[in-house]
Amino acid sequence: MTLSRLAELTADPEASFVLIARDGADTVELLSGEVVDVDLLADIPLTIDGTAREIFAMVPYRQVRERGFVAQDDGAPLRCVVVDEHLHVATPELLTALPAESVPLRDGAFDVSDEDYAQIVETVIADEIGRGEGANFVIRRDYTAEIDTDDRTAALTWFRALLAHERGAYWTFAVVTPGHIAVGASPEAHVVAREGVVTMNPISGTFRHPAGGSTRETLMEFLSSTKETEELFMVVDEELKMMSAVCSDGGRITGPHLKEMSRLTHTEYMLRGRSRLDPRDILRETMFAPTVTGSPMQNACAVIRRHETKPRGYYSGVAALFTPNDAGGHDLDAPILIRTVYVQGGSLSVPVGATLVRHSDPHGEVSETHGKAAGVLGAIGAIDRDRAAEARQDADEPGGRQSLADDPDIAALLSSRNARLADFWLNPQGEDFTGPFTGRTAHVVDAEDRFTTMLAHQLRHLGLDVTITPWSDARDDEVDSADLVVAGPGPGDPRDGADPRIARMREIVGRRVDARKPLLAVCLSHQILADRLGIVLTPLDAPHQGLQKSVPVFGEDASIGFYNTFTARVAPGTTQVGGVEVSADPATGDVYALGGPHVASVQGHLESILSRDGIRTLHRLVEKALA
Repeated sequence: MTLSRLAELTADPEASFVLIARDGADTVELLSGEVVDVDLLADIPLTIDGTAREIFAMVPYRQVRERGFVAQDDGAPLRCVVVDEHLHVATPELLTALPAESVPLRDGAFDVSDEDYAQIVETVIADEIGRGEGANFVIRRDYTAEIDTDDRTAALTWFRALLAHERGAYWTFAVVTPGHIAVGASPEAHVVAREGVVTMNPISGTFRHPAGGSTRETLMEFLSSTKETEELFMVVDEELKMMSAVCSDGGRITGPHLKEMSRLTHTEYMLRGRSRLDPRDILRETMFAPTVTGSPMQNACAVIRRHETKPRGYYSGVAALFTPNDAGGHDLDAPILIRTVYVQGGSLSVPVGATLVRHSDPHGEVSETHGKAAGVLGAIGAIDRDRAAEARQDADEPGGRQSLADDPDIAALLSSRNARLADFWLNPQGEDFTGPFTGRTAHVVDAEDRFTTMLAHQLRHLGLDVTITPWSDARDDEVDSADLVVAGPGPGDPRDGADPRIARMREIVGRRVDARKPLLAVCLSHQILADRLGIVLTPLDAPHQGLQKSVPVFGEDASIGFYNTFTARVAPGTTQVGGVEVSADPATGDVYALGGPHVASVQGHLESILSRDGIRTLHRLVEKALA
């Protein structure tokens, strides 16, 4: 029945259907129904004529505009399939029915030349990361080619190749609708919401299997890399910002784990929390994954807009399945749209991106995009597969294969990473917000870094009644009336008074200082406070993006995570400026904290997973400001 129905749908050029093979399942799901394009996530028709409906949606990158972020607008539709049929077919049975003849490519090339892409990388490093606009940014290019095979036949051929040769993907899928066809094997669940439990799955770190496949020794060498470890921590921080915005309990970290695929192995964490939000709102607040955009998110979108040569379409968006549940709502399952091939009118496109950090080598990032494109094309059988790299990974290997994650030394090496992280985010947090400052109010001013959501969550655990306001919406009466104002972190140069955001944050900090009302200033705002006190601000020789340091904070050493490009600096040995106590590096004079009557500030991010002493230090600083 299912195979004959698939044949009918494939033969009808106007029919729309979706094939999904979920990780660990032995069947493939076939969804079909009418296509409805909508403007906003809120318009996704979860209920039609009073009846809850199952909806499959393709969410393009341009929807970040719903969060007020910028994006090149190519008009890619927020495409919904209102599911009328949801069938299952055994995977081996489907493999025999799908086309197997390879689809030759011609005129294959990147849309941005290697030389031009290397130049973009250099520009982003110098003009964006070098000026403190963020910790990392993902810039993409597309591999394009032509095919002479019918689009739908090509899509089913590639889907079959992924089913037969890829493993470990979260979703392997084919989406076939008029004018928009996509086939992929996404390793990463961006966000899942089932019966009030929200899960996010940040993945970072890519180990490309050497000839002969991965071994215990080669994998341990990869897992011992400080760079790979810290990149994963940065991604977890970024996704915890989202979790803290949608979950009442902020989100708890579990892991790390290995994500083993045919030719690649990744490292990942799982983040879980509880939420009462509509799944469409959860999806909006978590658009989109930092692994395919950058951080902080809002500025990453602006950097992408400045440096990518054309709109993203669906790349870095999500495929989302909304399924009615027994509680009367909908569950959400939404993988990231990466490792995906798009085909339209005989033209193939494979978008791939490289994550750019301060130490990126432009030509190394060029090579990264070549490797990712080749991996996708090899996986779908469009080019020769890297059989050497997958030799130890084949799913049909005689006797099967034991996961390297089961090796006790590898498991211990993975587990050891958590010794660097804050217990606050590793342990259950609960929703009891009775704390030492119960009855007090805190007004957090967001300077375009959603670390403020994590900070607000920790402040609530200290008992404060917290509201968050974007810098552009912060009214003077709100700033004046709060028991405590928390001036938040953000990107950019704190010395640039011509920037409206920096100028407004200066006004807010100054207003509280002049009124002698309690103020806590974090990172960018700490630098603004220091500048007001006459302390010099200077760029760091090497930006502290995702750096963990043990630093003095008012007579006590604290392990704190840092994400700063600029620093306030005093002469070594200085302990006070203008009646304000200074905690600084004894050798460099870099200022880590300031404290005085009604004011406290910190350069690091006490809310970060890298701040092992974060919640204790935050308690001390709030106490100092409110004293």
